Amino acid sequence: MEQHTLKRRGTGLIGSEPENSFGGFTLYAPLNGAGQVYLVDENGEEAHRWDLPYRPGRHARLLADGSLAYNGCLVGSERAEPLFDMWRKYSGGSMARYDRDGTLLSEFVDPMQHHDANHLDDGGILYAAVEPLTGNCAKSVRGGHPGTEAVDADKNPVVYADVIREVDADGRLVWEWKAFDHLDVEAFPLQPHYWREQWPLINSVAPLGTDRVIASLRSVSGVIVIDRASGDVVWHLDSTVVAQQHHATPLDNGNILIFDNGTFRHGESVTYSRVIEVDPATNDIVWNYTDPFREGFFTPYMGGAQRLRNGNTLITEAAFGRIFEVTESGRLCWEYVVPHFSTYPDAATASRFPAQSNAIFRAYRYSREQVTAWGLA
Repeated sequence: MEQHTLKRRGTGLIGSEPENSFGGFTLYAPLNGAGQVYLVDENGEEAHRWDLPYRPGRHARLLADGSLAYNGCLVGSERAEPLFDMWRKYSGGSMARYDRDGTLLSEFVDPMQHHDANHLDDGGILYAAVEPLTGNCAKSVRGGHPGTEAVDADKNPVVYADVIREVDADGRLVWEWKAFDHLDVEAFPLQPHYWREQWPLINSVAPLGTDRVIASLRSVSGVIVIDRASGDVVWHLDSTVVAQQHHATPLDNGNILIFDNGTFRHGESVTYSRVIEVDPATNDIVWNYTDPFREGFFTPYMGGAQRLRNGNTLITEAAFGRIFEVTESGRLCWEYVVPHFSTYPDAATASRFPAQSNAIFRAYRYSREQVTAWGLA
């Protein structure tokens, strides 16, 4: 009998309602893979595949010209060393573009990059990185589990604080925002169960118009909007609404779509995930999705949500490799479970995190017209 629970429950296409689904092609990158990126059609059949030099530094995305934006993890190669154990899982460093055949078109490298890198239309990249805090600066960060800081080469405690950077198409730094300079450590404490190795752990970052940036802060359970000119936080959705959330995405209607993981949610003892659409003018939740059996949809970490052109939402239940689509009314109309299970390809990371996994960070959906025009199917 199959001993891996997720394999035993079934993989590949689980079900589909073509009359309700947006259709098209879905892109994902297995996190434990050796650099494979898959594009599958409505029937869950592989339409295209890339084999790239590094395992994913979280995710891949197709750009407007059909090239593949891919954040590769340098840890495990000769190009970077881990800052702490979890850095092996979610760091990146190689922010690159590849053509349909996997040929490298461009690459920008920052070994301190992690989680999200947003490739912009002008060739620039907006991304999350870290800088080390030591001494009194590290001590000033509030919350978290005592004694769980990272350590430097001399065994001194280190808290890695987040930085958001933007570089232009030539790799020149054009904007930088440092959490330690602009966030009040008293107002943004680490949640009590969280390790103190990183603060506030930015897991998504995106431009909001031309003068603002939106970021999701996982370890303090918050989403913020930053004014580019001043660096000030001009909007904050706090832990009374979101819990360890991911993928805060601006929508065309001015609202914000958020994957709300649900770990340590205020006022509730049972964990479940949801996707919420928030009106930033009022902080009201104007749309949300939870499973009809609420606890049946939950991923404790990672996750994503993409609003499709027909009003449906593509959701990534990341830790379990589950990608599904729901209508505006919350009807499930397409479901797929990633069939690719593996351990980490580099021995050092695999020794620390040995379980086989089909996890992905987030998935993206593209129309049949787009994919055909790009020559990918």
